[in-house]
Amino acid sequence: MSKHVAVLLGGTSAEREVSLNSGKACADALEGEGYRVTRVDVGPDIATVLTALRPDVAFNALHGPDGEDGKIQGLLEILKIPYTHSGVLASSLAMNKERAKTAMRAAGIDVPESRIVNRHEAARTHALPPPYVVKPIAEGSSMGVIIVRDGRSHPPQILGSDAWTYGEQVLAEPYIAGRELTCGVMGDKALGVIEVKAATGDWYDYDAKYAPGGSVHVLPAELKPNVYQRVQELSLTAHQALGCRGVSRADLRFDDTPGGTGRLVVLEVNTQPGMTQTSLVPDMAAHAGLSFGELVRWMVEDASLNR
Repeated sequence: MSKHVAVLLGGTSAEREVSLNSGKACADALEGEGYRVTRVDVGPDIATVLTALRPDVAFNALHGPDGEDGKIQGLLEILKIPYTHSGVLASSLAMNKERAKTAMRAAGIDVPESRIVNRHEAARTHALPPPYVVKPIAEGSSMGVIIVRDGRSHPPQILGSDAWTYGEQVLAEPYIAGRELTCGVMGDKALGVIEVKAATGDWYDYDAKYAPGGSVHVLPAELKPNVYQRVQELSLTAHQALGCRGVSRADLRFDDTPGGTGRLVVLEVNTQPGMTQTSLVPDMAAHAGLSFGELVRWMVEDASLNR
């Protein structure tokens, strides 16, 4: 008898729409692979819903807080429902960008310098000399990321307004020029390296990530072989340093600009990478010879407790 898979999607985070898209794509593919699938839009009654459903596996297609930060993982552990992706600690650690950097730095990975500041303070005076980046400490999908350009006289005013909904503390990092690279990890193996270029604008924001045609994926990234291999090594080391399981994806910057530093830094690790038709990890899997269906099947068969 085929396994019953509950695909957890939607939720209440700012990334709800992305999760609905990821979840639909994964649920459709899993049905195509012969699994019995129930789509579950996650709300406050999720414990009751899952207790009644008793699926064999929970496929976690949630993004953002509650789905990506260890909370749903903890609930699934309590309910004894095997699940995909990373466990409680790795999910919580990777979601907090500053704590994650501490763990990665300890593993010998170059990460950007940073400071945590109160958002109102960051709205009054520059948190760092421009150019720099301000981002929420615990959000994904480029939500709330602001690039403060060189020569900008005023800090971002939105940080001090009611329109800012990403917490009282923000993370400020120097802006690292160069290329946007990303590399997925599947189990204990690094996948191919993609250079991401926004089709319009000059950085990979939320729209570039998720709008059809919003970004160009260069796979394999056009890098010297030693740099390409180093990106894969760093991505796997970061995955292991944070204790990730299943599939993850590291985002990096490589400063190969004329007269630049040549630095290759890991910005963060995504424990719940996007799984839509415009997403990066499915592209990497296809490059490695795996169809989308084969990728999600691997994730279901890899599911467990105590991750």
